Amino acid sequence: MGRKVHLRRQDVAEAQDQQDARSADGELDAQDAQDKPIKQRKNGLYPAVSDELAAVMKSGWADTERTGLTPLPQASFAAVRRAALSARFPGERIVVPAGNLRTRSNDTEYPFRASTEYVHLTGDQTQDAVLVLEPLAGGGHEATAYLLPRSNRENGEFWLDGQGELWVGRRNSLTEAEQLLGLPCKDVRKAADTLREATGPVRVVRGHDAGVEAALADKVTAERDAELKVFLSELRLIKDAFEIGELQKACDSTARGFEDVVKVLDRAEATSERYIEGTFFLRARVEGNDVGYGSICAAGPHATTLHWVRNDGPVRSGELLLLDAGVETDSLYTADVTRTLPINGTFTPLQRKIYDAVYEAQQAGIEAVKPGAAYRDFHEASQRVLAEKLVEWGLLEGPAERVLELALQRRWTLHGTGHMLGLDVHDCAQARTETYVDCTLEPGMVLTVEPGLYFQADDLTVPEEYRGIGVRIEDDILVTEDGNRNLSAELPRQADEVEAWMAGLRG
Repeated sequence: MGRKVHLRRQDVAEAQDQQDARSADGELDAQDAQDKPIKQRKNGLYPAVSDELAAVMKSGWADTERTGLTPLPQASFAAVRRAALSARFPGERIVVPAGNLRTRSNDTEYPFRASTEYVHLTGDQTQDAVLVLEPLAGGGHEATAYLLPRSNRENGEFWLDGQGELWVGRRNSLTEAEQLLGLPCKDVRKAADTLREATGPVRVVRGHDAGVEAALADKVTAERDAELKVFLSELRLIKDAFEIGELQKACDSTARGFEDVVKVLDRAEATSERYIEGTFFLRARVEGNDVGYGSICAAGPHATTLHWVRNDGPVRSGELLLLDAGVETDSLYTADVTRTLPINGTFTPLQRKIYDAVYEAQQAGIEAVKPGAAYRDFHEASQRVLAEKLVEWGLLEGPAERVLELALQRRWTLHGTGHMLGLDVHDCAQARTETYVDCTLEPGMVLTVEPGLYFQADDLTVPEEYRGIGVRIEDDILVTEDGNRNLSAELPRQADEVEAWMAGLRG
């Protein structure tokens, strides 16, 4: 029998530890990674690898390198974004990590989702990657994406390592990545050493890669890094043509996901809200990357809980379903749409009264979205309608101006009427107040308009018949040169149209 060699399958958690150590202290460079033995996973059934097996696994593989690749559709747009970043911070080194895998339990991880800032600036979505903008002596920056190369075949990584190619799939080679991203790509295992040697001011996007941050610990300041985060958030306020197209795609897929749900409401009644969640998730995975956020599938009184994501309650005929869900495209742009639907297909008179009030409030909000308007206008327009309705129904003492001044309507409407939308469902969240909620709307901005009324099941200040009813209507609105465009208009909003649409889908 051949001699046993020290090549063993690496436990996923140990692989992550190795990656963290690589980034943090630089002990593991590209050559080290090739030479370092693959550790044994505890309780693995194969304690070692024979010389013969190691030789067999090294040989007989076809050359799968791809050539002549077309750049990603967003590559040219990402280059423009990087140019804006370069212009904002001349002479400074900018570091934007994609992030690392996060452990879900023991040796299993959550699905990886690259940081929004990294995706926006590169179009790439790979784990452990880092974008570095190196300042040039003559001005400007040279951008480099530091990426993991294809898993090594010489040391057995590709089949023994928990993150090897035969375990989790093929990575792009660095040459392939350069063609796809349209920028130079280097081995990320050399990034820590490169960053440690950096001189001059450095800024890093924090919170995604502890190893990268450790390598820069003596070069960065919290103040400079916060300024970088704010700029990158504000860079996403106005969407370019690629982004608008992706958001429209997300809304179109989301509309089909809502149709899917309506068609299976009878099965949801026989099971639970989870059937609704699973049905929409199927559409999101088939037509996109994932859901953009945890789907809210809130039936009956659960509709009064703003972020009900447990989705484990009953679905009953005669009650309402508040479905707040969005498909995330393969490029990671998400829709954010809400419809409140009568589970049996027909609103009761009281349900319709409340629904119509929210619809009227949303319509007023959408009409206020236009270039040159204040961002707050759509919120104030929607809230005025809701306040007037609450006074009209005798739930609040008027006039409406008093209600709005004291914000008394918030007992039943709680949240703001919308937010920016893009790569994050609550996009641009780190932007300055003066450039976000106090801004003037401009063409290319995309925001949600989503008023709601929620009467809690234990609210003794409203008539008993109101209790347990929650209604929200939400659409994704693009500011255009001459007004706005409802990206999610494919889904009906008016009560009669909702009932007719549901009847048509259910036959």
